[in-house]
Amino acid sequence: MSHDPERAAAVVLVSGPSGAGRSSAINVLEDLGFEAIDNLPLTLIPRLLDGPPLPRPLALGVDVRNRDFSSEALIELCDRLHRDAEMRCELLYLDCDLDVLLRRYSETRRRHPLSPGDPPQVGLQRELELLAPIRERADVLVDTSALTPHQLRAELVRWFAPPSGQPMALSVQSFSYKRGLPRGVDMVFDCRFLANPHWQPELRARDGRDPGVVAHVEADPRFAPFFDRVHDLLASLLDAFVDEGKSSLTVAFGCTGGKHRSVAMAEKMADTLAGEGWRVSKRHRELERQLQAAAASETGTGT
Repeated sequence: MSHDPERAAAVVLVSGPSGAGRSSAINVLEDLGFEAIDNLPLTLIPRLLDGPPLPRPLALGVDVRNRDFSSEALIELCDRLHRDAEMRCELLYLDCDLDVLLRRYSETRRRHPLSPGDPPQVGLQRELELLAPIRERADVLVDTSALTPHQLRAELVRWFAPPSGQPMALSVQSFSYKRGLPRGVDMVFDCRFLANPHWQPELRARDGRDPGVVAHVEADPRFAPFFDRVHDLLASLLDAFVDEGKSSLTVAFGCTGGKHRSVAMAEKMADTLAGEGWRVSKRHRELERQLQAAAASETGTGT
């Protein structure tokens, strides 16, 4: 089967035997920007797709445990979607050797949904027979027998990552050391050695997004070397984090008040990384606190 990297599927139907990694695959697709729905009955899928245009790609998990499941119905649905010129659909099948599935079931001590009163092998063999036509029909078949979770993620990224930008989402934040480190941060850089606009009366009330504040911070001769070294460090690590299977990375810059230096640094770094094709979001914790406090004061809900 051929794969066009410029063709992003609008809908990916995910199927495969229990224990082959279907749930893990759906989680990976969700990390890649898909809206993910698992165990959706087949009869409801056409209603979902006949609704308003999809705001983002859709990943739908299809499980033999659904009471309306049948291989014929799923194949018929795939054929219908392929005939629709406005709908791009791919059927992803997670395959796995029977002995590996049995080992995974023995490790988890789960009962197979198709034969809860029998040994797992009975249910697995029945399930593989039910899914055989779907396996033959699959647009993308991934054998997970020898794949680690990281390798599975890498394989799905290869097939389904957005054609533009990078699959890993970056969050670049600013904060005040006086209020402590933000939660869930992967990397932290201290900006408190840079020239502080707080001591300039005309800049004190502004924040690090203001051109005057930015100019003051960047005029510090230590700014450019600091920025370049942090950028080079991040650039050297981002591809490695993607290869490792990391779906998101949060980088935070801190200063005393979280208003000037850290904001200016975070803004410049976020814009630079976005210009290099990474998916980047910004957050300025202390500026958000100020907005929330002002809103509460206006509505009379402040303390």
